[in-house]
This record gives sequence, C-alpha cells and structure tokens, in this order.
Amino acid sequence: MDQRSSSSEALECPLPATHFYSVEYPGYVQPSSVALAVRNLGGPSRLENAFKRTAAKSEALLELNLQPGNPYAHPIPGDVVGTSNILIKVTKRKRRRDGDGHPEEIIGEYTAEAVGIILKTARFRSMADYQFQPDMSDPIAQLRLAMDRMDVDAITKYVVPEEKEDYVVSALPGNHPQIDPELAKQNGQATSATQSNMRLFPPPIFGRQGIPQNYNFKPNPASMATTVINEETGEERKRLINKGRWKGYGPATVTFTDPNVPEHPIPAVQQAHNQVKPELLERIKNLVQDRPIWTRAALYNQFSPADVREIHNSKLLLPLACYMFQDGPWRDTLIRFKYDPRKDPEARFYQRIYFRNANHPMSRVSIVSRRQEGRSAATYNARSIDQEEAMDVDRRKSHIFDGVAITRETAAFQLCDIHDPMLKEMIEEEEDLRETCDERDGWYSTHAFEKIKTVLRHKFFSLLQGYVATQEECEALLEEGPGPKKTQTTRVKKLKYGKHNMAKGALRPEDAAAARLQAALERNAKNLQASRRGKLGDQFLIPDSRT
Repeated sequence: MDQRSSSSEALECPLPATHFYSVEYPGYVQPSSVALAVRNLGGPSRLENAFKRTAAKSEALLELNLQPGNPYAHPIPGDVVGTSNILIKVTKRKRRRDGDGHPEEIIGEYTAEAVGIILKTARFRSMADYQFQPDMSDPIAQLRLAMDRMDVDAITKYVVPEEKEDYVVSALPGNHPQIDPELAKQNGQATSATQSNMRLFPPPIFGRQGIPQNYNFKPNPASMATTVINEETGEERKRLINKGRWKGYGPATVTFTDPNVPEHPIPAVQQAHNQVKPELLERIKNLVQDRPIWTRAALYNQFSPADVREIHNSKLLLPLACYMFQDGPWRDTLIRFKYDPRKDPEARFYQRIYFRNANHPMSRVSIVSRRQEGRSAATYNARSIDQEEAMDVDRRKSHIFDGVAITRETAAFQLCDIHDPMLKEMIEEEEDLRETCDERDGWYSTHAFEKIKTVLRHKFFSLLQGYVATQEECEALLEEGPGPKKTQTTRVKKLKYGKHNMAKGALRPEDAAAARLQAALERNAKNLQASRRGKLGDQFLIPDSRT
C-alpha cells in the first residue's frame, strides 16, 4: 500500500482580502510609544502618502527623525518597497498556578491565523549620519528655526551680527559637555575652562556612504609582533612587521652634481651581506678593482649563464661592490666604491655612449612564445657542444663593437669596448680634451665627442642594414659636420636631471623624424613589391614629419 496516499495533507485556508502596510522601525516600540514612533516618521499623513498606490517616487520616501524639531539633526532615510508577506496573528497559551500549591493549569492553545497581506513595507537600512549640535541661541540658529516656522517677522528682523573675533570664550558649566581630560591630554589640548566659539554650523549631510560595508578586516598572516625601543626615551613599544615583505636592494646612486661619491654600501645592504655567495662576490670585487667602471652587459659577459642568473636574482651582489650615477656621461654604469671618474681624466675611456634604434621594437616576447620555445628546445635539442661553445663566445662579446660584426640591435657601448680602428684612434686622441669634467660630454670637448658619436652611429646602423661602412664614408660624413673644430669649456644652459639627459646620445628631434620617415618608406617599398607579387594589397603610408 502506498504510504503517500495514506498520509494526511494540509488543509487549504483562504487568505483574507484585508491589506496591510508595515514599518520596520529601527528601535524598540511598545504599545504606549506607537504615537511617538508615528510622530518621528512624520505623522499619519506622511505615512499615508508614502503607502499610496499612486504615490510618486519622491512621496514614497520616508525620513525618521529621532529629534523632531531640531533642524540640525539629520534624519535617517527609508525606502518603501513592495512585498508579498502574510500577516499572521499568533495566540499563545497561558499558564496559571493556584495559590494552594495545585499544579499549573494551561488555559488556551497556540493558534496562528492569517489576518491579511502586507503589500508594502517601509525599511530603514541606511546608517545614521553624524550629528553636530550648534549653539541654538546663536542668531543664525534662530533664523533657521524662524524659517521652519515661517515666522515672517523674525525673518525680516534678522540682522547679520557684527564680527567680534571672540573665537575662544569661557566655558559655561552645564551648558556644554566637557572633553575628557585624558583625551584632551593625548590630543595636546589644555584642560582650562575655555571653549571654542567658532560658530560652526553643520552641512546638510556629513557622510556620503549610506549603506554599511563589510570590509572584513583581517591581520596579515605574515606579520609578526616585534619590540621597538625609542632611542631618546628608552621606551619599549610593540608593533607589527611584515616579515614576508619584498625588500628591494639596489646599488647606491648619486647624481653628477653631488660633490662626493659613496665609499661603502648602504646600511641595509651591509646587514644582509651574509646572504650572498662569498666566492661570487669576491670575483665581482676583483673585476671592479681591475677595471673601475663597467656596464651591466660587460660585467655579465665575464660570467657563465648560471652565475649571471645568480647575480641577477640575488639583488645584493652588485650593491655590495659598486655604486651608480643617475645621470652624466657614466649614467647607469657600475663604479667601484671611492672612485670618482669626475676627478680622473683617464676615466674618459669608460664613458658610455647610447642611442636608440628607432626601427627596433622595444617589446617583450609573450609568455606563450617563450614557453613554446622552451618546449621545442627541450624536445628537439640537437645542438652540439661546439655550437654551444660558439654561442657562449658570441655572447661574451656582445658588449664589444669592432665595426665589422653586429652583436646587438641597440647601441650602448663604453669607449674602452670600441675596438674599431678609426673610432679607437679618435677616442685615444688627447689634443681636444677638457680641463674639467662636463655633465654631458665628460672629459671630451663637445666637438670631439660629437665626432665619435657620429662615426659610431653611422657604422652601427650600416651594420644593421647589412654592409660595413668604409672609412671614406665616415670621413666625408665628418667633413659635412657643422663648423670648425672648437673646444667648449662652459655650458650656457644647465641640464636638468630627469628631463632630457643628453648624455644618453639621443638623436635630435629632426634626425629622429627623418629616421622614422626613412624606415616607413622602406616598409612601404617592401609592401609594394609584395603586392605586385600578389601577396599584399596596395599599402602606402607616410607618417607626419612632426611626430
């Protein structure tokens, strides 16, 4: 026999057609205080207008004023929303005990009866705003009360009071609450019997956030409690320190205008010197001792790929052995401690020349491509030992420019790493040098340094285009240069650090625009040839020379 057919089913009870409206009042309401709660909501007429079916959106807004009659007490806004709730009347049983010690007698039973349907409900979910009570005896406060009462006589009699500049007055006992003496002591305020008389009146609203937010504050799991001692007072205080915070270590840096150079690493780096490999640090110090100034590429080429990875990841090895210039002719180079190239004319051989290749896109390979290359190298690794050794030899020469082979697509060389015969002769020339070091050209005169950069730029870009520049081309290029040979010992305009560092060897704006135009014309020519072969459509774009 089916048990479901034998089970009793609940009886259907029709709902009454009576409609109700409810108010979720944010407070305790007793039967004797219902009239007070209705008054705080604006009165019966306000409730009736809010619950009307045809009420406009502005009329359906209720405001709960906990201080009626005070215009400076901000009310709590409420919303009237549609609901489909059922109002149920519950009657509970009563227990009665006779005085003669007879057992309790239960009168009545629990009953639940549906009374009607609640179609609309007024809810107060917003937070109460901050409250500030000004002095109600002030003329401005009296004017505000008169405007609420529509008292025309009081409004017309109002006169702007004369400014007395009595911003601090004696405190009247009983009229204003006093600040806790302990709190006033912490804030550095005196506990004298004075109070402010600034006549500050509150704005229409203080807080813009009406709904409370759950920020879910949690302590950092990596934070640890440590004790900090005040050096002046000797007081011990506890504070939380994040032990897992990444600490960035870098070489000590100076600008060209700084009078002195660092003589030792910064204290934070010295404290962490035991975290590095001592043999690797000793090799770096020996290299810096033999040659006081290095570029990163030149220094990395003196180590194996595994050691280079260790130097790059440790973040402490280079700061323990050298410092850096932020600008000037030795910008971004690694310099031995206590060595000042601005005082040694022989440091001109370590000056750095850098200029950008406008045709070289400065974009990193995507992570997907790098992973695919890694998989293919791991799967089809057919390189021999000789090929690996040849690649390592080429890598170790990437910082050297000999005028014949190209090892990189961007030009950043030290003068001592330029082995081209013509350039080497120009670099070792001692006739056109300065007596004091210059922020832009170093120990060379402007004319001599510009000649070196002109020849290096022509030779470098010629190799990028696939041919070796001849000495006749370079000499003709120098003859076309502006003006005769001259030495410039002083600069009219001071270079500004961080604005445009000309020591980097950047092209002039007109030269850079010409280079971009030439590159665009070459690309258009290639596209035109491809379109004639049926591979591409017609494309011809010439960029604006002003960009």
